[in-house]
Amino acid sequence: MQLNVNKNLDSTGCIRQAIEFKTMIPDEIFDLLGMAFPVFSTLPEELSGMLKTSAQVMTVPEGMDLFDDGSPCRAFPLLLKGSLRVTKASSEGREMLLYRITPGQLCLLTSCCLLGRASYPARGVAEAESTLVLLDGGIFHRLLAQYEPFRLLVFGLFAERITELMQLVEAVAFGRLDQRLAALLVNRGAVVNVSHQNLADELGSVRVVVSRILRSFEEKHWVELGREQIKVLKPDELKALAHEGM
Repeated sequence: MQLNVNKNLDSTGCIRQAIEFKTMIPDEIFDLLGMAFPVFSTLPEELSGMLKTSAQVMTVPEGMDLFDDGSPCRAFPLLLKGSLRVTKASSEGREMLLYRITPGQLCLLTSCCLLGRASYPARGVAEAESTLVLLDGGIFHRLLAQYEPFRLLVFGLFAERITELMQLVEAVAFGRLDQRLAALLVNRGAVVNVSHQNLADELGSVRVVVSRILRSFEEKHWVELGREQIKVLKPDELKALAHEGM
């Protein structure tokens, strides 16, 4: 993994401005790794020793880019704490959320890029202060070749994420924006702390359109709008709209 801002990198592509950076995995971090990703709790001794001495641990602040469209892919991230967002930007600068990564989940694009020796086709950013273990490309390929549980985990990820991406493509291509927005609000809970711009980015739209739909929801007393906050008043009505025509 490589940041797209050169001043954040040393000569090996590692992050300089991370809150914390370690080039050897401490035992307590290795235990956390095993809890978040159980396949690592049963590693053979040889692979376990290689991982502890060769992998790297870093903590990055909220808002830091971990990779950008076109940047080289050199390491495989294992998220222990925090949240990452992977997005694709259009030539006009509009962004669409592809997926999020939470602790215990893997990054589909990084897997594809390491397997295909390709550059990143999208942007990844920390949504909150995040702690990661980084496996360099050599460790990643060796684990794939020699450790079946890791291989099954990675290829199981492909099935899971590709299904999610196909659902996203279907929603964008064929779904009405008001239905997609209604579904998003219902899934986020009673109070959604988010700006209209962030909602637009997530839905692949523009702020003015999302704001117009939200105001129509408010006029129907389905939601109450505040500053970067949306209170869901009538989730059943939103849910009915989200499933209309299905």
